[in-house]
Amino acid sequence: MKQFGKILKFELASYVKNKAFVGITLFLVLAITVVMFFPRISTLFREESTDAPSGELAVMLISTDDAAQAEALKTAFAGAFTDYSVQVSTEDLDQIKNKITSGEVECAFVMTSPASFTYYVNNLSMYDVNTEIASEILRQSYQMSFMMGSGMSAEEAAGVMNVQIDGTVENLGKDQMQNFFYTYIMIFALYMVILLYGQMVAMSVATEKSSRAMEVLITSAKPISMMFGKVLASCIAGLVQISAIFGSALLFYNVNKSYWGDNMIIDSIFNIPPELLVYMLVFFLLGFLIYAFLFGAISSTVSKLEDINTAVQPITYLFVFGFIVVMISMSSGDVDSTLMTVCSYIPFTSPMAMFTRIAMSTVAWYEIAASIAILVGSTVAVGILAAKIYRMGVLMYGNAPKLKDVIKMLKKA
Repeated sequence: MKQFGKILKFELASYVKNKAFVGITLFLVLAITVVMFFPRISTLFREESTDAPSGELAVMLISTDDAAQAEALKTAFAGAFTDYSVQVSTEDLDQIKNKITSGEVECAFVMTSPASFTYYVNNLSMYDVNTEIASEILRQSYQMSFMMGSGMSAEEAAGVMNVQIDGTVENLGKDQMQNFFYTYIMIFALYMVILLYGQMVAMSVATEKSSRAMEVLITSAKPISMMFGKVLASCIAGLVQISAIFGSALLFYNVNKSYWGDNMIIDSIFNIPPELLVYMLVFFLLGFLIYAFLFGAISSTVSKLEDINTAVQPITYLFVFGFIVVMISMSSGDVDSTLMTVCSYIPFTSPMAMFTRIAMSTVAWYEIAASIAILVGSTVAVGILAAKIYRMGVLMYGNAPKLKDVIKMLKKA
């Protein structure tokens, strides 16, 4: 235990002294701070801009040959397009186009029939929904005209068109849309941290071996103490970094909460249920540990630093496979598919798969307990196995051994 404590302390100190680690952490915290303060800053700029003479509303033109329809559409469009100054135009099409291209007019609806139009705009924004709104207005206008032509009064037709449908939703399980955003962030954070810190563990082990420092260390400390010390140190460093980033995000969000308004995505991210935070921490830690042990074990069999990427590729592919399965399931909304259910019990994919199912579906407590138990047992077993491979890897130089050679050596150990 004393050896483990010294190794853990030494490895943690190396992270603290690592300028890249500290610099990246500070940069990410600063970036999160800027993002969380953005609504407050943008409000200040808007307040300054209001001191200057405010411009008029952008002009929207309506062109039609039917004078009666023109007035009706002007009233309807003015109520729907409150950000525009809606005007009726009697000019020809070329004049309307010239006004749009010159910037005098923002856009125009030229009616070709009571139920069809052509929308003219200089630069069509990807967020432009004017045509959808206009289509709904014309649909209602056409239906009302038809009903009035069939003998209904204007009041009766309006009553039919404006009937209110009262519906309620009673959710007995999880709201997938509400939980989607923070689940996605958690999975993506786990993905980045495992790949980043797994590579750091691998580089640390391979560097010690290439410099022959491992041979000296292995004579003064047990392999299991060295492996667990390195992996747990990287785990603690990762947790500190993630806590600093997400902690600052939470702090500055609460400071600027009133400026964010009713933003569904932001509210969803920062209103995670407490029990889900516990599951997040459990699966995050166990998932990180099992992969870090694998990265450390495989890198101990490598003699040259340039061979690390090739050696750890199978582990990376396995992890990426689990990530892709989870992302596809989240996007489709089917997080309880057969593949996701199976992945929930496989220790190399369960940290992402089971957490996603817990966050976005209803999972029985015994399924969660079984998944965690399998993951805990697998993590301990992989940790002990990694220590044995680490001990044998000290004497492995030259080409990296194949998997079957490592298995043979483990049987003899």
